[in-house]
Amino acid sequence: MKTHVKKYLITGLLVWLPLVVTVWVLSWVMSLLSGVFDALLVATQALLPVGAGATIESIRGIPGLGVVVLLGLLLLTGAFAANIFGQWWLRQGDRLLNKIPIVKSIYNSVKQVSDTLFSSTGQAFREAVLVQYPRQGAWTIAFITGKPSGEVASHLGNEMVSVYVPTTPNPTSGFFLMMPRAEIVELRMSVDEALKYVISMGVVGPGRPDPAGGGAGLAAAARNRSG
Repeated sequence: MKTHVKKYLITGLLVWLPLVVTVWVLSWVMSLLSGVFDALLVATQALLPVGAGATIESIRGIPGLGVVVLLGLLLLTGAFAANIFGQWWLRQGDRLLNKIPIVKSIYNSVKQVSDTLFSSTGQAFREAVLVQYPRQGAWTIAFITGKPSGEVASHLGNEMVSVYVPTTPNPTSGFFLMMPRAEIVELRMSVDEALKYVISMGVVGPGRPDPAGGGAGLAAAARNRSG
């Protein structure tokens, strides 16, 4: 009897857990978007005459309106920035923000990171690899984020890559490493499959391509490291 109860509880948990987590993530995203929309309404209310406050409050009470408005705003911004006229205005805005002492440091840092991550021509987080971390003989999944540059590159030499080693089950935190390309093993799995593998702590394994290819890659990396 106890065995059946335990089996049914685990089966029920496996049915509900993915749904609950999905709903929780979507609720968090919608709450975040609604919070941004509320902040915009408050700023608008401060600029409008006093009599317009009731109208603002009635708009705020419409459920889901903030998500729809912000998604529409993102689409309009993308369409505006995709043409020559919009790009000119964006360049003017960049010049203005770069003249403000503290703002320019924060803005430029965030802009460089976002351009690198979301650019269609960038290489950041577009390739999953295997690296030996935190010691030789222990392997983990990492993502190539680029190559060392500037003063750092002058001290390290050529054939070095920058990798991000995510923690599990939360891949938003992790470690940034710079290591020789010869010491990494390229994987055929997609970034989505690699992230799923990391988040599940190895429970949800990716598909296996060619066993000979994976074994040869590990052997080659071991030979390069020992040599």
